[in-house]
Amino acid sequence: MDGDALIDAPLGRMLRTEPADPMALAGALAGAAAAIARLDQALASHPLAQAFLYRTRLESVRRQAAVDGQLIDPWHLAATIEGLRLRMDPYLRIIDRGAILDRARAALTLHQWIVEPDFDQEGEVQRAEAMLAMQPASLPPLIAAAQGFREWVESGETRPAMRSAMIRFWRKRHLFRLPVPLTGAAALGSQQNWELDEWLPAFLRAIEREAADGLDLLFSMERAWFEARHSIAGRRKDSHVTAAVDLLAAAPVLSATTLARILGVAVKNAIRLLDELLAAGTAIEVTHRSKRRLFGLQGLTPLQQVVHPPYRPDPTRGPGRPRHEIEEDVPEAAPSPLPPLTPIERRAFDYTALEEAMAHLDAVVRQSRRALSTLTAGRDPTEQSPGEAGLERNAIID
Repeated sequence: MDGDALIDAPLGRMLRTEPADPMALAGALAGAAAAIARLDQALASHPLAQAFLYRTRLESVRRQAAVDGQLIDPWHLAATIEGLRLRMDPYLRIIDRGAILDRARAALTLHQWIVEPDFDQEGEVQRAEAMLAMQPASLPPLIAAAQGFREWVESGETRPAMRSAMIRFWRKRHLFRLPVPLTGAAALGSQQNWELDEWLPAFLRAIEREAADGLDLLFSMERAWFEARHSIAGRRKDSHVTAAVDLLAAAPVLSATTLARILGVAVKNAIRLLDELLAAGTAIEVTHRSKRRLFGLQGLTPLQQVVHPPYRPDPTRGPGRPRHEIEEDVPEAAPSPLPPLTPIERRAFDYTALEEAMAHLDAVVRQSRRALSTLTAGRDPTEQSPGEAGLERNAIID
């Protein structure tokens, strides 16, 4: 596409000035459009689409929170979703402890904005949608969304409402068939130049990166799922092990308590299932503790480079001080993107119970959000009341 031809008369009037580098804008627009097309095509009728949406929403929330000054560690976010109370350094000031809880609550509030806004939030989202609808129909959807987002922010409105509106806008303008949460969060970073010539290509490049990361995530999910299902081949179709593998693939991390609630089994039976998958190498443990452990699917958890399994002594070692071993940090090469599964490979599995499992996981997020809001509402955020079930039992961060 000719960069000069891209900036037609309506677009030029909308931007109020001719872009300093039309080719940069054209390249950014083409890259974002191509990345979105690839992701939408891959998601079309994909059996893991709902599981993908669950995971990518959490990643989108982390990106948005970081840009909004509420950076939350992925470990804290996973703990919050599981409904567990975070253990904090006893020497932290009360204000610092409150800040940690505020970041966790902010992240889950952003999740609410894009998944199920309440009555007041829905009103704000609809106003943001109206702002996007006011953009000229002749504008490319990506340019129209960028322009509407910019005008919304400059008018002093809240970012979450427009982000949620953009997700709906992508579907209305037929860029996506599913509510994929692409929001261009990086374009609102503190170091980003707000001048139109600089910001507009930056927004499009941010959208392109989010779409490309989403495609990599989808392919990684289906490959990990494929290998995990193969590792338990031969089980009965009604076996809880199969359902446990599906849930581990759908959720970044999972506790035995959550697994037991979803499967309708006792917690001790859920622990037995997870330990069985752990022994088979299908799952990995991503907690520091021996209690309230969290698990993820092998090769798929985002926390495997952040946390380590709890220390357990070697039963074959005698008493005495352990050897001091020095390990050199060797940088690992970034793995190449996984290829997608073939249609024949995808048809090898039964995904009929997946939607029900995803509904249960969404319920876990809702319950955690309500519990955290109660915890931080109108009192010392480090204080705990007897009624805060789900947050009171055990801390998980050492």
